[in-house]
Amino acid sequence: MPKLFAGLAAIILLGGCTAGTKSPDPTDALMQRYAGDVPGASLLVLKDGKPVVRRGYGLANLEDGERATPATNYRLASVSKQFTAAAILLLAENGRLDLDDPVRRWLPSLPETTAAVTLRQLLDHTGGLVDYEELIPPGTTEQLSDNDVLRMLSATPKTYFAPGSAYRYSNTGYVLLGLVVERASGISLPLYLQQRIFRPLHMDHTLMYVRGGPEVDNRAYGYSEQDGGWTRTDQSVTSATLGDGGIYSSIDDLAKWDAALYDDRLLSAASRELAFGAHVKVTDEPYEASYGYGWRITGDTLWHSGESIGFRNVIVRWPKQRLTVILLSNRNDPEPYRTALAIAQPYLQ
Repeated sequence: MPKLFAGLAAIILLGGCTAGTKSPDPTDALMQRYAGDVPGASLLVLKDGKPVVRRGYGLANLEDGERATPATNYRLASVSKQFTAAAILLLAENGRLDLDDPVRRWLPSLPETTAAVTLRQLLDHTGGLVDYEELIPPGTTEQLSDNDVLRMLSATPKTYFAPGSAYRYSNTGYVLLGLVVERASGISLPLYLQQRIFRPLHMDHTLMYVRGGPEVDNRAYGYSEQDGGWTRTDQSVTSATLGDGGIYSSIDDLAKWDAALYDDRLLSAASRELAFGAHVKVTDEPYEASYGYGWRITGDTLWHSGESIGFRNVIVRWPKQRLTVILLSNRNDPEPYRTALAIAQPYLQ
């Protein structure tokens, strides 16, 4: 038995051995680090489309003492990538672009060395483009925009490998995909997502956050543990890019997103098959997986994590069993993927 699940079994067994005491909730036991007056988390377990666990733990805002609830909105970080990918797929369905378009068709300022890179290769991280974080000038304090990323890439002829020849996880690729959405649709990425995904699905409290735009309701702020205490670390110079990680959402709104991934209400069956297809094997990451379009595939699961300064999130779906676990947290540790897998165990057939 894996150590994580053995530990869970030990907790349950220990709780059942003391006469006259109530066995501890195994989910609460696994979420114990998030409980109390510390940066917290919101947890949702969906089985057959219904919430069987829907809870908040700890605090969304330490300074004001605001509790985390199912309505708390967290910065999703890279969990946002599945929405950027869905936007590209919707535009392809509508004939506004083709997945095999060279990215330079839409972003012609990119260097000639990227001439063979296609949108499809950006979606599954096989484009070979340089990580934009490597290009940030030392001493930069202003937050980067997606257009800043494009300008840096346009001045950088280097690539990591020939497009389509290897896998390397690329925030750069998804920033560029967000810009392609804007060029192909004629409107901003935040507005496109609002009009074509969030509003139709009644994800009424979800948005792609832009400074000066609508504020985030029920916002969780990010924290990092430093010197035995918690320090607010909500933003960094890379926290304002959009296509790779700019969405804020709650577990309640993500339940609506999860439901839409089972039928044709948003994406066609063909588009969902593309999104969930194992296009390339993930390499140089600490788990076995393949990559679709904004999704990792491991066994029967579709999942993606999201890590940004002060936030750690994960969504894990078992579509054949109609089971989903979503764990959003406003802290730099722990990494929630294995916790989500452990929480799912009692509900797996």
